[in-house]
Amino acid sequence: MRKLAAIFLLTMIAGPALAQEDHVQRYREEIEKSPSDVANEARQQRAYQRALSGVPDQKPTDPWGIARSNDGQAAPKGNAAKTPAPKPAKPTSAAAK
Repeated sequence: MRKLAAIFLLTMIAGPALAQEDHVQRYREEIEKSPSDVANEARQQRAYQRALSGVPDQKPTDPWGIARSNDGQAAPKGNAAKTPAPKPAKPTSAAAK
């Protein structure tokens, strides 16, 4: 009885898969395109090229440009060259006077 149930179940599952008549495209198989498909692809390609022509040209960016100087020499480390040295602190306790 179990064998009959398994066979019945397999035929119920495999039946619709075998009944499909649509052609499945295989690797490197050319598809025949209708004239409307060819015209649609050409229209899409023209629209894509029009969209690309509307994008302005951008200059190349240098994300590390602020880390180095423009003359090719190494930039100073940290902010030592830009800020003055800190003043020594005054003692506040009575014993330090």
